[in-house]
Amino acid sequence: MKKIYLCANAKTVKNVYATDDTVYTKEEVLSEPEKFKATEYVFSTWGMPAFTEEEIKRCLPSLKAVFYGAGTVQAFARPFLNCGVKVFSAWAANAVPVAEYTVAQIVLANKGFFSSSRIAKTGDRKAASQCFHSYPGNYNVKIGIIGAGMIGKLVIKMLKNYNLEVLVFDPFLPDEKAVELDVKKVSLEILFKECQVVSNHLANNEQTKGMLDGRLFESMLPFATFINTGRGAQVVEADLIDTLKSRPDLTALLDVTYPEPPESDSELYTLPNCILTPHIAGSAGNEVRRMGEYMKAEYANYTSGKPCRYEVTLKMLETMA
Repeated sequence: MKKIYLCANAKTVKNVYATDDTVYTKEEVLSEPEKFKATEYVFSTWGMPAFTEEEIKRCLPSLKAVFYGAGTVQAFARPFLNCGVKVFSAWAANAVPVAEYTVAQIVLANKGFFSSSRIAKTGDRKAASQCFHSYPGNYNVKIGIIGAGMIGKLVIKMLKNYNLEVLVFDPFLPDEKAVELDVKKVSLEILFKECQVVSNHLANNEQTKGMLDGRLFESMLPFATFINTGRGAQVVEADLIDTLKSRPDLTALLDVTYPEPPESDSELYTLPNCILTPHIAGSAGNEVRRMGEYMKAEYANYTSGKPCRYEVTLKMLETMA
């Protein structure tokens, strides 16, 4: 049995025989396919090189499975799956910090933290206090979750520690699952009109691009907050910018944009009610170890014939982030 490790960002392949740590670029793999004919397992993380089906068949004919120690596999998984190679992802592990980050922002948003702190820095304590009192706090308030996938469900579960009502838009969420999660399924229009905070966790595909537009943002409650830790392409950013300019009471917390980062002349940089973070919701620091542990356990289960928890299928890719 032979394994290779596809290294993050460098787009290289590490060919491992016991203690051998030789590193190969993807180009070297393609030019010397004989070296990888016996490879059965690939372990990877961010920066996973994309291979075509022809390249997989030529260079990795013995490959059984890819264990991806990160979140989305949309950029590389289909050719492997089409070749009969199983793909496993640590998306469940990566969902944890994203959900924690989102819940923290929801709690702060309901307290008016982002708006009142901005005003407080000007030295106008009275105006900052007035701003704070415009927000409802975290009791008996509606929170809107767009997309109840792995991350959305985890956010919902974490919010159970608060006295908040959760509304969900997700056409793929079965009614019985909504009951189990104790959430109310609604349309996007109702979600935006009734929720104090709206958090986006939609899957990233052609159907969701541009789904969140000006008519939705304009309908938001006074002093409402929009959070995006999903993908920027789902937001019509020109519409969001226009709404933030005409509705200074609203706040947008954007961890993702489209393009990412925004263009240098984007008004997202200058709008006082728009807060940008550089795609930090996912795993970082010690959190990265959790993703590796998930894939280590998944490999052990797979090779010992035990049930696996995090296999990705072609069907799942239709709705996964």
